[in-house]
Amino acid sequence: MQLRSILSIAGVVNKELYRRKDFYVLFILTTLITGLAGSVSFFNDDKIVHYLKEICLTLIWIASLVISITMAARQIPAERESRTIFPLLAKPVSRSEVVLGKVLGCWLASGLALICFYVFFILATATREHSWPLATYFQAIVSHWMLLGIVTALTVLSSLVFSAPSSAATVCFIVTFGILLVGRHLGKLALQMQEPARSIAYAFYFTIPQLSFFDIREFVVHNYPPAPWGAWLFALLYGLVYTGIFLLSSCVLFRRKELS
Repeated sequence: MQLRSILSIAGVVNKELYRRKDFYVLFILTTLITGLAGSVSFFNDDKIVHYLKEICLTLIWIASLVISITMAARQIPAERESRTIFPLLAKPVSRSEVVLGKVLGCWLASGLALICFYVFFILATATREHSWPLATYFQAIVSHWMLLGIVTALTVLSSLVFSAPSSAATVCFIVTFGILLVGRHLGKLALQMQEPARSIAYAFYFTIPQLSFFDIREFVVHNYPPAPWGAWLFALLYGLVYTGIFLLSSCVLFRRKELS
């Protein structure tokens, strides 16, 4: 496995972010909402500031997930449909290198988009709150990027299972938002169930990646001190493990998949 081949594929994928209009449309929408944070001085109420920050961060999360999932879902299916996958594999490039390059490129592209979103958000809020909790911002950005890594790897895996990119993207949107909204509460819900539903719920709870581990928006909204660094680093390691599992599954599946 050659690192140069993986980085070359990742670079091509990364350039796709600039050619497509998805990022620009979502960034404009985000900046419009984030711009509201610049007018909070008219209200003279800290709660209004927190409320607007929460709206802005929610929009950033939605926009980043849209960019990551839609970009990852079309990578390999688009190569197969246009039949450019055959000259790519004849260079020679292994199928595992293609998968790793696609995932890495999508992850880096989503990271660049994420930096643009957060830089604007930080500048807009800092001019009104006159505070720079850089450690908390750093944790929030890196945690968010780690979450996008898990989602990107999962989406590429889904694109190998479902033939249509739209199907893979739809499934990943449902799974991702379902885990974010319900995943953290699944353990509590299991306590109220009867067997065998309780065991099944617990199995799901301990099997699915708990994406809520990477959601520290409350720390940013309320200007809390950064999360304990040990717990934060453990969450990143947890995310890397799940990303690795999805990557390994994608490589194995793609090696066995017919490309006709």
